[in-house]
Amino acid sequence: MAGLWFDELAVGQRFEHAIRRTVTETDNLLFTTLSHNPAQLHLDAEYMKDSDYGQVLVNSCFTLSLMVGVSVGDTTLGTAVANLGWDEVRFPKPVFIGDTLNIMTEVIELRDSKSRPDAGIVTFRHEAYNQRGELVASCKRSGLQRRKPA
Repeated sequence: MAGLWFDELAVGQRFEHAIRRTVTETDNLLFTTLSHNPAQLHLDAEYMKDSDYGQVLVNSCFTLSLMVGVSVGDTTLGTAVANLGWDEVRFPKPVFIGDTLNIMTEVIELRDSKSRPDAGIVTFRHEAYNQRGELVASCKRSGLQRRKPA
């Protein structure tokens, strides 16, 4: 089992995820079109040449998905019951095509589930950094996590 059981998690536990990912034009194009987002910010290089950024911005929903997705193998793969929500989603710096992102996760809260004695609720803080070490995204994510079977 790649993921950790609720009982194996501790507040303050940190994961520096080994998977790093360089964002490609194809990533941005596919995610943006699959999610039916027609914003010129993500699709029109000519339009963006005259913008404050001078280039296409990577779709922030892709950044959020990548940040959380990279964390799954080390934290919740095979042990999660359900994702309960995202809070405090922030994008302090833009992500551009060609940026390489690395992800850090920290367990910030653990509590028993009142309705599921075989599970607990974990809250993670995820952070994504670009190749220059700049924070480009963060969020809190809560999930229902299985306890280790007896």
